[in-house]
Amino acid sequence: MSIPTVEAAINELMDWAWHQVEELLAKRGLLGDGLAVEDYTGVLSWLEGVTRYTVVHSSSVAVLFVDTTPVDAIEFHRDLLGTDDPKAFFSFGIRA
Repeated sequence: MSIPTVEAAINELMDWAWHQVEELLAKRGLLGDGLAVEDYTGVLSWLEGVTRYTVVHSSSVAVLFVDTTPVDAIEFHRDLLGTDDPKAFFSFGIRA
């Protein structure tokens, strides 16, 4: 079994929730010239208990997923990459 690449992980997650991500970016005014999955080149992912948090980002926006559901999007900034709690940059209702 091969190890998935970052690109494959991004593509799978974004493909799974394509319309939800597009609607979320549009709602936040972050859609820009459209949604092109190849523009997303970074991913951060971690577990807290049984919940998986994943941030998929391009050079301009970042999308937070809880498990496989996109819950918020923000303008990307580099401080997001070095923080101990990336989800603190986002505004969303944390599920218990």
